[in-house]
Amino acid sequence: MNERITRRGFARLALGAGLGAGLGAGLAATAGPALAGEEVETSGEAALRRISGLKTRDWRDYFPSLRNDAILSIIDDRVLHYWGEDGFYRIYPTSVPLSDEMTRRGRTEIVLKRPAPDWRPTPSMLERNPDLPAYVAAGPENPLGVRAMNLSWQYYLIHGTNDIRKIGRQSSSGCIGLHNAHIVEIYDRAKIGTQVMVV
Repeated sequence: MNERITRRGFARLALGAGLGAGLGAGLAATAGPALAGEEVETSGEAALRRISGLKTRDWRDYFPSLRNDAILSIIDDRVLHYWGEDGFYRIYPTSVPLSDEMTRRGRTEIVLKRPAPDWRPTPSMLERNPDLPAYVAAGPENPLGVRAMNLSWQYYLIHGTNDIRKIGRQSSSGCIGLHNAHIVEIYDRAKIGTQVMVV
């Protein structure tokens, strides 16, 4: 689990998992070095992929224990680290807020889990874009994807996305977004009270 993944090896793994075809499943890593500017051949054309922050972290640098598991979201790396009490550890690529003003950092926890989330824009979203729909039911048009977990900070979530182009980018209004396959894995492990830290 803790073996290093080479750049070339990661590129092959990513292509095999469907990165070149635009699929998100299978891109979580269990370990590996930080990668940036990886060149991947896609249908005969070189595509520059920014794959950042895929390096392991020690949970003890951030949490006093792993009771109820622990989630660390690193905004600059655009990744989420998940540690389980049972020894589980995985790194997931994420989307992050569009700007520093939209980013909240610090300690929080999961206070609500929603298996098929509906969505309403926040007041600040409507202020920036009054044309947003007032409500979107669960389904393929929903910006929260297939699962959502509310944090103790009002309006802040860790959730999936049906638009995989957002992953690895500054593209949210404050939330942390993941591939749907990854949020399902996290959702199934996380509990109410799972500790979260955003840095």
